[in-house]
Amino acid sequence: MYTVYILKSLKSGKFYIGQTNNIEDRIRRHNRGLVKSTKWFIPWKIVLTENFNTRSDVYKREREIKKFKSGMLFKKLITRDAGAANRGRL
Repeated sequence: MYTVYILKSLKSGKFYIGQTNNIEDRIRRHNRGLVKSTKWFIPWKIVLTENFNTRSDVYKREREIKKFKSGMLFKKLITRDAGAANRGRL
């Protein structure tokens, strides 16, 4: 199982989009400062996760999300899933 995820920095409000096959370990690495591109913005919280069966599918979805990162589609995506996270679905 592969997961695409969006993190939000509680320090700066910035977003980070990534993909992994071990979401728990990956988030732990982000929050311990072991990821070069995110270590200055700790702590991070998950705002979206989507699961895929293949690495190619998760990669395609990651690229798609990154293309509309600061646009309206991105805002809809994180807003839609904020409600799901509050209901324990993420």
